Amino acid sequence: MEEKKISLKDMVQKIGLPTIIIAAFLIFILVLGHFMGLSVATLLSDTVKRAGMNGILVLAMLPSIQSGTGPNFALPIGVECGLFGIVCAIEFGFTGWGWFFASIAISIVLATVVGYFYGKLLNAVKGSEMTIATYAGFSIVAFMCLLWLLIPFKSPNMGWFIGQGLRETIQLDVIGANMILNNFLGFSVGPDFYFPTGMILFFLFFCFLVWAFFRSKQGIAISAVGSSNSFSEASGLNINRNRILANILSTILGAIGIVVYSQSYGYAQLYNAPLTMAFAAVAAILIGGASAQRAKVSHVILGVFLFQGLLTSALPVANRVFAGTDLSEVMRMVIQNGIILYALTQVRKGGKG
Repeated sequence: MEEKKISLKDMVQKIGLPTIIIAAFLIFILVLGHFMGLSVATLLSDTVKRAGMNGILVLAMLPSIQSGTGPNFALPIGVECGLFGIVCAIEFGFTGWGWFFASIAISIVLATVVGYFYGKLLNAVKGSEMTIATYAGFSIVAFMCLLWLLIPFKSPNMGWFIGQGLRETIQLDVIGANMILNNFLGFSVGPDFYFPTGMILFFLFFCFLVWAFFRSKQGIAISAVGSSNSFSEASGLNINRNRILANILSTILGAIGIVVYSQSYGYAQLYNAPLTMAFAAVAAILIGGASAQRAKVSHVILGVFLFQGLLTSALPVANRVFAGTDLSEVMRMVIQNGIILYALTQVRKGGKG
């Protein structure tokens, strides 16, 4: 009997009590939704879709956490690189799958350059990475607002009908890119559940690539730098170089992630739309069991499904409970920021050596 108690305790410590509580709350919400007349299949379908949409954006948190710079609150830097790749691909006349792969290719090139300079910035402000990252993310969004107005794009699919500049929301169905990845090998189960096979496989493929990378010599070096600076110096590792590489990877994943997100959403949203995207990604990986110092691919997968499931399910249930009111946005902010607040209170626990 004693052995069972110990094994249960070990399991709780391994998964994390907050993760278990949130998973139990999600199950409770789904059961409650069923009894309130909501379609559980529809809620699960929306959860899978939103998890696939946001998955690579959450995965972008992992390299920066492993390198010791903490969750990447400057995710909008990578997102803006991805959005620039999207509009360039449209400007060059790509459609369908050509647009998708051209957007990713342009995004990767731009994100590599920008990620390098962002990594250099973080090396200059060691100890204040998360604060600086937040302001860096906000700053790049404001800067890009100017560029979206000033860059002389000519495509009629993106520009304002009168005057210069790009529209706030660019429709992707006009270039045949709306849900192009979602519908690849996608299938329905009953009338209410649709599985976006292509998008989920794409997300899992990048999860595998990141998992494999952090088992390579370079990936282990990045993790070592994040674990202990003194050990890394004694081992002859170049701490600054590894931190820069990790943030380049994070920026690239953020750029690819917004391309996947946009094709699933059906629109590319410019100007202030990326401003707070980092917060949902940070919340998701932390809810999956990651800390501000350590993260695994399993934390990404579990966290994005739990977080998006909670948002997708809790909001319609709350609107049913409080009939006649629309608490969706309030509930979303409470849940999202509550998770981040809890996680950031754990930042100083188990600090680096």
